[in-house]
Amino acid sequence: MPSTDLLMLKAFEPYFEILEVYSTKAKNYVNGHCTKYEPWQLIAWSVVWTLLIVWVYKFVFQPESLWSRFKKRCVKLIRKMPVIGRKIQDKLNKTKDDISKNMSFLKVDKEYVKALPSQGLSPAAVLEKLKEYSSLDVSWQEGKASGAVYSGEKELTELLVKAYGDFAWSNPLHPDIFPGLRKIEAEIVRMACSLFNGGPDSCGCVTSGGTESILMACKAYRELAFENGIKTPEIVAPQSAHAAFDKAANYFGMKIIRVPLNKMMEVDIRAMRRAISRNTAMLVCSTPQYPHGVIDPVPEVAKLAVKYKIPLHVDACLGGFLIVFMEKAGYPLEQPFDFRVKGVTSISADTHKYGYAPKGSSVVLYSDKKYRNYQFFVATDWQGGIYASPTMAGSRPGGISAACWAALMYFGENGYVEATKQIIKTTRFLKAELENIKGIFVFGNPQLSVIALGSRDFDIFRLFNLMTAKGWNLNQLQFPPSIHFCITLVHTRKRVAIQFLKDIRESVTQIMKNPKAKTTGMVSSSLLLHLPPPPFPPSSSFGADALCLTPPRVFSLK
Repeated sequence: MPSTDLLMLKAFEPYFEILEVYSTKAKNYVNGHCTKYEPWQLIAWSVVWTLLIVWVYKFVFQPESLWSRFKKRCVKLIRKMPVIGRKIQDKLNKTKDDISKNMSFLKVDKEYVKALPSQGLSPAAVLEKLKEYSSLDVSWQEGKASGAVYSGEKELTELLVKAYGDFAWSNPLHPDIFPGLRKIEAEIVRMACSLFNGGPDSCGCVTSGGTESILMACKAYRELAFENGIKTPEIVAPQSAHAAFDKAANYFGMKIIRVPLNKMMEVDIRAMRRAISRNTAMLVCSTPQYPHGVIDPVPEVAKLAVKYKIPLHVDACLGGFLIVFMEKAGYPLEQPFDFRVKGVTSISADTHKYGYAPKGSSVVLYSDKKYRNYQFFVATDWQGGIYASPTMAGSRPGGISAACWAALMYFGENGYVEATKQIIKTTRFLKAELENIKGIFVFGNPQLSVIALGSRDFDIFRLFNLMTAKGWNLNQLQFPPSIHFCITLVHTRKRVAIQFLKDIRESVTQIMKNPKAKTTGMVSSSLLLHLPPPPFPPSSSFGADALCLTPPRVFSLK
């Protein structure tokens, strides 16, 4: 009895014969047309066409889209036009000058140290000099700064200083010399994993801050994508996700796909689904996002991650050490956000924010060790021996990790729950009062510690300027224009919230007398370029001019 394969071949025999006839005709047609060319000409044309096809492919399929590159080119051409280009440059120069003036944080003439002293100073003289420098700072103790300082408690500060001092000369790069520091960092990571409901295989690393935590997660998923055959890994993130994801894409040769938000300032799940492609290396959501303090729907994004087998990173850098205590503080969240959600593979959380550790401390956590392995860098063929580092830095300050550990142990669960209770109570009070002020509105439904304000009646930056004049240090936002206030422990004391509301009401009342007036001046502390939205993406059209906002400009000795 003939096999099934033989029967199938017999059934397709007529089609094979037809295919052979047409292929012979095609071959004869090509050969007939090539007889008038010499062999060297055929080879030359083959090479030329191959190179042309390769060039077109590389030109079209780049990490940056063809449309984006086209817009950049158009802007460059427009700026080269004599009249238009000159007007644009004049406007930019004026803006740069305005920003430079408003970024002159030192309002009085000061001498700068430009060379080492010939003789070293005594400890008392050094400390006296540092005291002079610290006197130049904004008086954040009054509670008029948004975010920035999250505690400032005297007893905690003294503890952190002592902890840092005891480990001032230690370095996590040398665990054989400083095994105690290695134990400290392992315990920080394990405590964090427990808070975010990580399983027995959960793990992580201590980093220098939220940006590095995000960079490390992106680096890990880039390596995983490479292993899976993806040549141009893509980060699919909400428009509101932190700019550190753009930095990661820039550093690691990835492409970031920004997904629009819905009316509540949460990521649009349908748009995120459409943004997923065969090149997607990771999905992102925030708890909460920095601009408006809104929490993205983690469970819904996680369903996409599971369906398409893509890693999901939850950025909890800002509110990580609030959300884990919300339920016990009496403010349960509407949806889960951590490793309990199937599909969440990594989380970033800053211990130096609501963990109340000193600046330069964060953690990046993974649901499984297999993800963290991709984060590490190892050089095996260096003359100095095998070099390996888990994060961006090689040497790191052990004192920061020691102080972070000290803060965690000092507060304990009850301390963090009580701090969370105070912060959320203050935030909810402010939100309820602000929503009743005519002329402004609150973006979305912020559940944690950030409240973003906008206005349909006037330029919201007028409110920013008036509040700045009253001594408040708020944050400017864009797309859409808005300002936000980040509440910390500092704002739960001394009737700060009452004074904030009083100043907001007075400022709005003053503005509403002439709501259509334009913003005058530029009182900016957030390094935000306050310009009308250009017809092209700002990052692509005027990116070079934004260099005036970078640290070298800020730290000029002029």
